[in-house]
Amino acid sequence: MAQNARLMSLALTIVAWSRYSASQMASKKKFYAVVVGREPGIYDNWPRAKAQVDGFPGARYKGFADQAEARAWLAAGGGQSSAARNGNRKAATAAGSATRRPGRPAEPLPLPDGVVTIYTDGGAQGNPGPGGYGVVQLYNGQRRELSGGFRLTTNNRMELMACIVALSELEQRDRPIRLYSDSSYVVNGIIKGWARGWRRRGWRKSDGQPALNPDLWERLLDLAEELPVEFHWVRGHAGNPLNERCDQLAVASARREDLPVDTAYEQHQSNCPAAPHLAAIRSA
Repeated sequence: MAQNARLMSLALTIVAWSRYSASQMASKKKFYAVVVGREPGIYDNWPRAKAQVDGFPGARYKGFADQAEARAWLAAGGGQSSAARNGNRKAATAAGSATRRPGRPAEPLPLPDGVVTIYTDGGAQGNPGPGGYGVVQLYNGQRRELSGGFRLTTNNRMELMACIVALSELEQRDRPIRLYSDSSYVVNGIIKGWARGWRRRGWRKSDGQPALNPDLWERLLDLAEELPVEFHWVRGHAGNPLNERCDQLAVASARREDLPVDTAYEQHQSNCPAAPHLAAIRSA
């Protein structure tokens, strides 16, 4: 009997201690970062955060004791799933030493307060074809999404347009900016100085051939010189929820009806000897 009483007392003590530890841990989690949910952002209490993720497909969130840590985690995209990380490692191993990642590191580092984080993506169905772009802006726990599209355009033009819109529509223009794109064409064009060289040569490449998309490159270069922005390359379709969200926005935009005209592109194509896809669009 005495032994049973001691065992019962020990069990009750363990249960009480477990509940106390859980309550202590919960009390330390005062900020919740929601990277995928109904309204992504930073929340200072669990009921509000829970309302954003409860029942939301693929919800991703995490609790923090410190608001700065929550912001950094949100700005970094909330990490990746183990499957995505394993997929990246397998892809890197299969590619071998010949794989060369352009630009900055593929995955962004946690960001300090006061830094604007931007993710962009763009593409065109059929390339050329109906196209769209998507943008996600993050600043101090606040999130803003932008998107748009054109009836006939190209992948590269939509990648450029995503960056242009992201920087043109930026509200915090005096803060450090880190822009992440999965387009090596865009990132290398900026950080390796290719686009500046094309502009200096009258929009000619080093081999004398015309540089494509000078209208958009001119606008992006002006913005890059005006703002304190760094361009970083990130691997696309690798589990980063912010990159994937931009892709979703771009695809949805390209599927809209009554898309506007990408005037510069269509005028350029109309001067080409053969542009059957353009004729089909105009006759539709």
